[in-house]
Amino acid sequence: MAKRLYWKGFKQAVHDSNVYAFMRAHKVRDFDHLVKRSQSDIEWFWDAVNKYLGIEWYTPYKKVLDTKRGIEWAQWFSGGRINIVHNCIDKHINTYRRHKVALIWEGENGETRKLTYLDLYQTVNRTAEGLKSLGIKTGDAVGVFMPMLPETAIALLAIAKIGAIFIPVFSGYGPEAIASRLNDASAKILFTADGFYRKGSIVEMKKTADAALSMSPAVKHVVVLKRLGIDIPWTDGRDIEWYNFIKDKPSVSQTEKLPSETPWMVIYTSGTTGTPKGAVHTHAGFLVKQAEEIAFQIDMKDQDILFWFTDMGWIMGPWEVVGGLAMGGTLFFYEGAPDWPKPDRLWDMVEHHRITILGISPTAVRALMRSGDHWVKVHDISSLRMFGSTGEPWNPDPWMWLYRNIGAGRCPIINLSGGTEVGACFLSVHPVKPLKPCSLGGPALGMDIDVFDDNAKPVRGGVGELVCKKPWPGMTRGIWHDPQRYIQTYWGRWEHTWVHGDWASVDKDGYWFLHGRSDDTIKIAGKRVGPAEVESVMVSHRAVSEAAAIGVPDELKGEAIVCFAVLKPGHSPTEELRNELIALVSSSLGKSLMPKTVKFISDLPKTRNAKILRRFVRAKYLGQEIPDTSSVENLSSLDMIGQAI
Repeated sequence: MAKRLYWKGFKQAVHDSNVYAFMRAHKVRDFDHLVKRSQSDIEWFWDAVNKYLGIEWYTPYKKVLDTKRGIEWAQWFSGGRINIVHNCIDKHINTYRRHKVALIWEGENGETRKLTYLDLYQTVNRTAEGLKSLGIKTGDAVGVFMPMLPETAIALLAIAKIGAIFIPVFSGYGPEAIASRLNDASAKILFTADGFYRKGSIVEMKKTADAALSMSPAVKHVVVLKRLGIDIPWTDGRDIEWYNFIKDKPSVSQTEKLPSETPWMVIYTSGTTGTPKGAVHTHAGFLVKQAEEIAFQIDMKDQDILFWFTDMGWIMGPWEVVGGLAMGGTLFFYEGAPDWPKPDRLWDMVEHHRITILGISPTAVRALMRSGDHWVKVHDISSLRMFGSTGEPWNPDPWMWLYRNIGAGRCPIINLSGGTEVGACFLSVHPVKPLKPCSLGGPALGMDIDVFDDNAKPVRGGVGELVCKKPWPGMTRGIWHDPQRYIQTYWGRWEHTWVHGDWASVDKDGYWFLHGRSDDTIKIAGKRVGPAEVESVMVSHRAVSEAAAIGVPDELKGEAIVCFAVLKPGHSPTEELRNELIALVSSSLGKSLMPKTVKFISDLPKTRNAKILRRFVRAKYLGQEIPDTSSVENLSSLDMIGQAI
């Protein structure tokens, strides 16, 4: 791992940052001291954040943290009444932000739209009144199966406004995956669209939704946005066209004043085993944590335009909407693929819309690198001042390419990591600290994070389990309808300790790194290695664009490493190259970690937000059943693995 530190901080940028202003307000001498104080006195920190960021309450809370049921079931801001929508929309309407642009949208076909805070306020109110006209009330679940459109954010906010529960569903899911989530939540209504554009093709969502609804008897109404105007199946009495749904509804609607622990979202994570888990998030906890992250981690200011390349079915979609609007910023949504119709589509949007904060995954960066620097150089992307990244570990080469070739050394990469159940980040870079390539900086503020060995002892300089020892506001309030699974999954290994399932390490300089999921960890003759460590070596080779490493059964060592490599243009899969790559891993990591073989393929299975699905690679290699491929965007890659084997 590279040792050099970068972004030692342009003095003015650090001095002007939100977190630096917070430190001054509380007379904290340096950032390291702030981290320690926020961990040792979490009630002070979250109370201070709530007040500093201007979170508004209908009824003030009486107690910051209540752990009488144990930290596993911690309750936050007890006695208070609040609503996410008041803090994201309502409170801005009587300020200068009334006519400020809140959301910019671009479709893959080039359409654009802009909505002010007043536009959002009025349309959210009409949508909320539409929900109430169908009998939806506080505590009812409402599904949202839509692409990244303005109406997707509007539906989210309208659901929260009336105290109903938002059930986000990834726009690329198939019928069975959609139905399982709607049924688990007992959703009464589904928002969807006729379709959307993806890589120049039409994705017909309504047909997929109808197939799911044939297995979801609790859903009584479907609100359909006609994004494309294509012919779609229609069920009279159940299906309602979006604009008819909000037509003649009042533009003013009462925002429900809810107890702080009221659930506002159940978002599902599939994990690596078992049925999807519904993580429960609350109005107060999610709001306060997201506002803090948007303010202190990515340093969003009033003039910023935030574009996190994501889907509303992933945690970063709600993260962007709630945190960004609570801070009064401007959001950017994009419907399609970042490299369509040409590899410069992303950079074109940055230039045209003057995007300032860009959230992007390492896999997406690796894919864009393959196209070459000339696609970047033809655009003015000087508006960028900050990168965000999450979802998977980095490799040094793409990290440096983003830092140098895209950010020109002036934009810090705010690498962060948490999870759907975390509702936030455990680890994060902050813009007041130097960067180390691929690092996650250290614990996020207010998060008492550690790395444990097998005996629950802190480990430094080696790899261990990432854990959290104290509660935080954004944590899930359990798994929907399955409290025992929640305890077993996250709190069952060590007493009063959340075990997240990430493999982490802290180096001698105090910088934290992730090495992949601990359930992806490869154990060879008793020695553990994270797949990301092997993959970093692979992609350091001039010929390799992407790589995936898996562990497979081995009679002698217990497990052996098998690597899959995607080559850069101009390089051919040869036996000589295979041997070179095996030797490179062996020389870099040691002979005991020499790969058993390297397979060449043209693509790796990924989710739409570009996470590599190693468990699918492993299952395909071992000839095991892959029960649910709904999260895989490029299904043909699974066939490629079979052919490579």
